[in-house]
Amino acid sequence: MHRTHAAAGSLVRPGRRDLPQRRSSTVSVATFSGPEHNGSGAGPADGFDRVPPYDLAAERCVLGGCQLSKEAIGDVIQLIRAGDFYRPAHETIFLAIVDMYGKGEPVDPVTLTEALQKSGDLAKIGGAPYLHDLVQSVPTAANAEHYAEIVAETAVARRLIAAGTRIVQSGYERQGDAADLVEDASREIFAVAQQRADESLLPAQHGLDTTLDRIEAAGKRKKGELTGVPTGFTDLDSLTQGLQNGQLVIVAGRPAMGKSTVALDFARAASIKHGRAAAIFSLEMGREELHHRLLSAQGSVALHHIRSGHLDEAEWKRLGKAQQEIADADLYLDDSPELTAMTIRAKARRLKERGKLDLVVIDYTQLVQYGGGRRVESRQQEVSDISRSFKLMAKELEVPVVALSQLNRGPEQRTDKRPMVADLRESGSLEQDADMVILLHREDVYDKESPRSGEADLIVGKHRNGPTATITVGFQGHYSRFVDMAQT
Repeated sequence: MHRTHAAAGSLVRPGRRDLPQRRSSTVSVATFSGPEHNGSGAGPADGFDRVPPYDLAAERCVLGGCQLSKEAIGDVIQLIRAGDFYRPAHETIFLAIVDMYGKGEPVDPVTLTEALQKSGDLAKIGGAPYLHDLVQSVPTAANAEHYAEIVAETAVARRLIAAGTRIVQSGYERQGDAADLVEDASREIFAVAQQRADESLLPAQHGLDTTLDRIEAAGKRKKGELTGVPTGFTDLDSLTQGLQNGQLVIVAGRPAMGKSTVALDFARAASIKHGRAAAIFSLEMGREELHHRLLSAQGSVALHHIRSGHLDEAEWKRLGKAQQEIADADLYLDDSPELTAMTIRAKARRLKERGKLDLVVIDYTQLVQYGGGRRVESRQQEVSDISRSFKLMAKELEVPVVALSQLNRGPEQRTDKRPMVADLRESGSLEQDADMVILLHREDVYDKESPRSGEADLIVGKHRNGPTATITVGFQGHYSRFVDMAQT
């Protein structure tokens, strides 16, 4: 049997394979003489008054190539946006080209001149002669994609410089706790790495064609094929189409209902069965306990046998197979006792940046501190801030975030023990921020003689983008897992 070792609290996979490293790239900036020379970074030795890097020759070739070839436009717009151009006139020209391309209109010096004339921008960019000069400056439209990459690289370099300047300024001013400064700095750098668009306020039609394409593609999917991350529960996946990117999903229940178990089931289904990458941040259980439960559920080996070490030959065989399946999966565990909302976001962001991340699981919300050492008015306010942080993380990283939560004692004080969304503990913001709330209920927790012993209800009490329902699943506590009723 192979064993895995890792420093306590580190975010690592149970297996032995390392994440792929991001390929570094360098920005080559040529220098030209004359009023339109390219920024080479030359300047005073202190580095604060240097000309930012840019390449006007590459910008001109991009714009010239776009006027020569419709295909060139299609290639270029996948690599750069208007804000990547250093010269404002070039940004204006590119916006006009993209607008014409989107409308299906031909783009050439004549039509582009007319479009800029109508918008009142022709004189600002240097007139029709300048558009003709752009065409003359490009050797061939076939290289437009290469020129666009140069423009994109210099734009990233400028954004990195700007981000670094803001980080340096924040460090000198020291407004806020050190942890806050580190989080802000990490966010700045991540934004540059992701090359996020500056223009977030856009016309409603922006991206509408892509949305329609996705709707059409969804209609062509095979039966059972999902748009989101599979949970492993057929009826739940049919209801939700899987856990969707950008969504905050709250899984809530009273103690001993199996919240951690169902969350592990989500992660197992995503990573082991469907090849997605999942990260589990656990303040409830340590790494060894997580391993025990994963092995038990995946290998169908009784949890108490694993804990005692008394396994027969068949169980050892299933355990070895489960160990290999877990090791081969893109599944990451972090059991650090010092996890905060800020550190979880930072670690998830780094994981997304270094490789693939499709699902984040947090066990559980009431054990999380916001972080940064700041004072809060109340625990309720802190939970509200934590909840909002999880929602922002889901949107920022474009992954579903599953956060477990305790319920208050409301169910125990009612004749009907079934939980309600209103039972969410400490803060109504959990309900407000959540795109979906799944309430976990098992009758045999309250009534040992219940005829529904071995069954559990996943009550979808809130579903922002779809219907609510109650999904009945099987509970196999000895294997530390929930299963579809058809599998019991």
